[in-house]
Amino acid sequence: MDKSESTNIEMGESSKLERKLGKAPLLGSPSHAISSKVPIVANNKKVGNYKKGISIFDLILRIASVATSIGAAVGMATAGETLPFFTQFFQFEAGYDDLPTFTFFVIAMSIVVAYLVLSIPFSIVCIARSHVVAPRLLLIIFDTAIITLTTSAAGASAAIVYLAHNGNQDANWLAFCNQFGDFCQTTSGAVVAAFITIVLLLILIVLSAIALKRH
Repeated sequence: MDKSESTNIEMGESSKLERKLGKAPLLGSPSHAISSKVPIVANNKKVGNYKKGISIFDLILRIASVATSIGAAVGMATAGETLPFFTQFFQFEAGYDDLPTFTFFVIAMSIVVAYLVLSIPFSIVCIARSHVVAPRLLLIIFDTAIITLTTSAAGASAAIVYLAHNGNQDANWLAFCNQFGDFCQTTSGAVVAAFITIVLLLILIVLSAIALKRH
């Protein structure tokens, strides 16, 4: 009995001493649990704001890409010129449909325009729900496919535009931009707009990859 009483007295004295010294208990402290959750909540909020900023920038770039791709498609589709002189049997004119490469360019850029317009709602979803992974993953996959299509169309058309301006002496191809100046200027502008679209799409892919990495 003496031992148990002395043990109880010692434990009571030690608990009183801890209260005087202001020591917190090791387990079951509500203040300790709340303080540990505060940095986690603040970090999640910071990451959410970061992803939301990326999503807003993504939407702006997509709208700009729609504008440049429409300019490329419409510019090439409306490219055409007829020379003021003609003979009894021939009329000298040039149009985009005279060259299969330019026809492919118009079709490819039309597909790019349609995709970018359809991708805008997914970009808006990423703004509203910045932590959602599936829409951003779909965007990065389809952006990669579309940039491949745009690069192939722009590269092939750039080669034709170069030949139109400079010709090729080895193949005995003459430069005809001296005669069809307006046609060459319009097609060149369309190709430049397509390359601007490629740059914007590349930035979009990088932004999506950064946002996914933050997960």
